[in-house]
Amino acid sequence: MTYRMSELLDTAVTQAVLVVRGIPEDSLDAPTPCAEYDVRALLNHLLHVVVNFQALAAKQPSDFSATPDYVGEGDWRAGFEAETGKLVAAWSAPGAEEGTTGAMDMPARTVASMVLLDLTVHIWDLARATGRPFQPDPTVVEGLTGEVERMAPMARKMNVFKEAVELPAGADPFERLLATTGRDPRAWA
Repeated sequence: MTYRMSELLDTAVTQAVLVVRGIPEDSLDAPTPCAEYDVRALLNHLLHVVVNFQALAAKQPSDFSATPDYVGEGDWRAGFEAETGKLVAAWSAPGAEEGTTGAMDMPARTVASMVLLDLTVHIWDLARATGRPFQPDPTVVEGLTGEVERMAPMARKMNVFKEAVELPAGADPFERLLATTGRDPRAWA
């Protein structure tokens, strides 16, 4: 079954908000499976992605030149919930999934899958960094799998993904998705 990206984003956001609400202040400096970020930096990155992908849904320019300190601005948990709500609304607007968007003029649905991936994989990163389990909704994983496999070669060339991790037989679909991005789900179990 093919889901609208706005439906998948809504499902992912519901789970992401729960994880972010549970991040304790004293873990903001903890390392994450995404080696270049600690928890604070990853939250800032994720919020910046969410804000910029609202613009991309409206076929407006994005600006990734500098990441603001969203975590240093008041109630960042409420800010995350508000911004992810705006993201879902933006991708629910008529025409958001149609045509192309962004500086690379990519198909809008592919662009939406990028933010969906961030709201799935980086939420797993944050959950693991703070000692909690996270298993995304199977429809989200299903909606991402083909797109992630298609974008993986380019993402590796751009240093967005690391080399794929070999997993033993019996790995579940989400573990395989994480492995495609270069994460070893069993190293952070």
